[in-house]
Amino acid sequence: MRDFKVKSLKTEGTLSPVMVFTGVAIDFGLVMLICIGSYLMIGGELGVKEFVVFIVVSAKFFEELKVMAVNFVKVKYLGIAGESIRDVLNENLLSGTDNMVSIKDNNIEFKNVRFSYDKKEILKGVNLDIEENSMTAFVGPSGSGKTTMTNLIARFYDVDSGEIKIGSHNIKDIDPECVLQKISMVFQNVTLFNDTIYNNIKIGKQGATEEEIIDAAQKANVHDFISALPKGYQTMVGEKGANLSGGEQQRISIARAILKDSPIILLDEATASLDPENEIYIQNAFSNLLKNKTVIVIAHRLKTIKDADKIVVFNEGRICEQGSHGSLLQQKGVYYDLWQAQESSVGWTVAN
Repeated sequence: MRDFKVKSLKTEGTLSPVMVFTGVAIDFGLVMLICIGSYLMIGGELGVKEFVVFIVVSAKFFEELKVMAVNFVKVKYLGIAGESIRDVLNENLLSGTDNMVSIKDNNIEFKNVRFSYDKKEILKGVNLDIEENSMTAFVGPSGSGKTTMTNLIARFYDVDSGEIKIGSHNIKDIDPECVLQKISMVFQNVTLFNDTIYNNIKIGKQGATEEEIIDAAQKANVHDFISALPKGYQTMVGEKGANLSGGEQQRISIARAILKDSPIILLDEATASLDPENEIYIQNAFSNLLKNKTVIVIAHRLKTIKDADKIVVFNEGRICEQGSHGSLLQQKGVYYDLWQAQESSVGWTVAN
């Protein structure tokens, strides 16, 4: 997707000046022909009827030239899209495809995991055990590897070296679809499709009944909001959920995860930017989502994960500390510094 955006921007930068020049040239050409036609008519070399026909034909001709110019740009973009589709089709299948394994438990293990992106090493020999039915929080500075850890668990990427196990199975030996069936994800950037609220929730479980969808929405504290809409669950959310607020999008995403009812939850705690009312709704929805699950949460505000069973502190692609909130504060290391920084900023306001 990023390559597609880069190529599109390059094409836009190259073709935009050409399109402007072409448009001006076409309009200038039409004006010149009108002037020439007028001159010929005034000189008696062209009758009024011939002049009108001349202008109509000229206008139609130059209109077609503009259409050709626009179609030329469309062909360029179609070429870029075609290259992207070809690249996807030429990608090798992930290992483990069609190996549908029955995973007995939901313990997750990282063994000396290394991962690079665009030749930059992101994770540098990570070892970590995540126990079933526990909450593990990932904290650390931006770019330290927290999000990469969750992406690897969901097998959006494969590790460069080392291994990740779920229930004693190396995920590289399991069909990716089998892995994703075990996982529900609630991230900051919610993915909603230009469809109804009903269908956006139903994505979590395609065979779900209407009663199950409404029950999930109620547990996500979004049912009352949906019911108050003129079209209720049949309301269109718009492109990328444009018709909904950030908090409403989050709650629909949580309803989708509740409906799926997967044993492993990957959660990007995203309540920092929400208004207090939506934050309360979402925190209550989280409590319904996370019951009896193996939860991995990327934490931005440390006070929200004080009660986590394990807090894992990342720094420059490595785990530098791990333990409970209390034990990490006693160590007075990286976590202690992060905690103190956030606590000292409570109540800050921007001066007028």
